[in-house]
This record gives sequence, C-alpha cells and structure tokens, in this order.
Amino acid sequence: MARQPDDKSAVKSKSDSKSDDSALIRELALLLAETNLTEIEIERAGLRVRVARNISIAASVPAAVHAVAAPAVVAAPAVAAATDLAKHPGAVPSPMVGTAYWAPEPGAKPFIEVGSKVSAGQTLLIIEAMKTMNQIPSPRAGTVTQILVEDGQPVEFGEPLVIIE
Repeated sequence: MARQPDDKSAVKSKSDSKSDDSALIRELALLLAETNLTEIEIERAGLRVRVARNISIAASVPAAVHAVAAPAVVAAPAVAAATDLAKHPGAVPSPMVGTAYWAPEPGAKPFIEVGSKVSAGQTLLIIEAMKTMNQIPSPRAGTVTQILVEDGQPVEFGEPLVIIE
C-alpha cells in the first residue's frame, strides 16, 4: 500500500486514517474473493491501494479433480491405463499443450464421435494454445474406438487424445 497525499490541508488523525485504510483493504479483499480476480488496484483521494492474492500450482488442478474424487487405490490403475493407451498403436497423441475441444464452437456438432469413420487428414478435434485454435488431423484412416479427453479438458504434449483402429 502506497500513500500519496494530494491535499495537505485535508490531514486526518493517524488513528482515523488507519481504520479507514483497514476497512478499505478488507472490502477489497472480500471483493477479490467474491469475483475470483487475482488483483485489484484503486486510487482514491491520494491513496493508492493494490490487493493481490497468490495463485499457486493449485490453480492448474482442474484436470486432476476427477482423480481427487476417486479413491487413491483406483488412481494407480488409472495411471497405468493411461500409459498403456499411449503405447496403443492407434493412439493419436497431442502435438502440443493446450485445451482440447470436440467442436469448432460451443453448441456445434462434434468433429468425431465413437464409431465415426475418419480419413487421413480429417480434423479430429481442436486444441487451443495461446489463443490460437489448432486443428488436429487424423494421421490415418480408420474408425474412432475411443475419445480419451473431455471437451474443454487441458491436455499435455504427447497425451493420447483418440484411439483410431
């Protein structure tokens, strides 16, 4: 918090000023929590206040939320199954880190469904990376037997997206 007095004639007592500042900071902190913003900065009557919260690794946990809900005993086979699928000869790996989408826009028909016949070069899904929509083409012709990612799910480089047989 930085105090920059504009008008020296309007000087309050120190105790009034501290309680006003504390109330303002508390109000901004509540607003920060209610709106899920990471920081707020205001300047009013010569007083500049910036309230920010630290966003830690926990912010990137939405992909792991499903694993947290399941018992820990089930998580080990799920990891083994994911690595097995990555080695599947029909697996199509993600060429980049981003967010996978099944359709060209919200509410539109998905590019593929389980059981769909695809040809080489046909768009399977889109991965958004750095505000750019990247079409992921099918590397070969075949039938989609599994779609391994949810619509809107974050994906990692090399993560299996689809199984085509």
